[in-house]
Amino acid sequence: MAELLPLSPVPLYTQLKDLLRERILDGSYPPHSRMPSENELGKAFDVSRITVRQALGDLQKEGLIFKIHGKGTFVAKPKAFQNVSTLQGLAESMTQMGYEVLNRLRSLRHVPASALVAARLQVEEGSLVTEIRRVRLINREPVSLEITWLPKAVGEKLEKADLVTRDIFLLLENDCGIALGHADLAIDAVLADSDLTQALEVEEGSPIMRIERLTHTADGAPLDFEHLYYRGDAFQYRLRIDRQKGGKA
Repeated sequence: MAELLPLSPVPLYTQLKDLLRERILDGSYPPHSRMPSENELGKAFDVSRITVRQALGDLQKEGLIFKIHGKGTFVAKPKAFQNVSTLQGLAESMTQMGYEVLNRLRSLRHVPASALVAARLQVEEGSLVTEIRRVRLINREPVSLEITWLPKAVGEKLEKADLVTRDIFLLLENDCGIALGHADLAIDAVLADSDLTQALEVEEGSPIMRIERLTHTADGAPLDFEHLYYRGDAFQYRLRIDRQKGGKA
């Protein structure tokens, strides 16, 4: 068993955290397996419970472990992620990395536009828009609930489309002949309500990442407004940002 180095300038809790992280990432502690207790880790590495708690606390912040009250600490499943440096649908992005993406179509219906939807799509409040609800599954596991609103004339063209295996972006481009341009995104967090609990198979109150995305056509007209709800324990959005050159102090 690897030993910690008490005389090292690196704090003991950091050494323990790095060692446990390595075991999680190499599969020595498999996803969803129960971690040794604080007492067991303290005895195994000859450190105090405070040191163990600090190490585990950092690993939990990194999303590598999670705690269930009364049951212990468990290894988290590695999160799938999507880079958002370019405008792509989920399947379009994830299949390039070897993931299988399927959808459960919950509904496609024409509904009166709420004030928010009307403002985003620049239509009259109360006028009919198409609403599509889909659960996105990555490797057969539900990861997100996607609610899409489109102008009714566009949505009607998707009524017979393959919404189970194809991204809406590709359907809009290839089936409807609409060139897409850019999207505006806003990201926040919510707690799972009863609808999200059922759709994503999580406990009520679980943390959910919510993305509001408004996609425009190539000539700048709003076309596709979405609320994307992602399981906080299963998915990440990643992006790269560059520092603008020539900035002044």
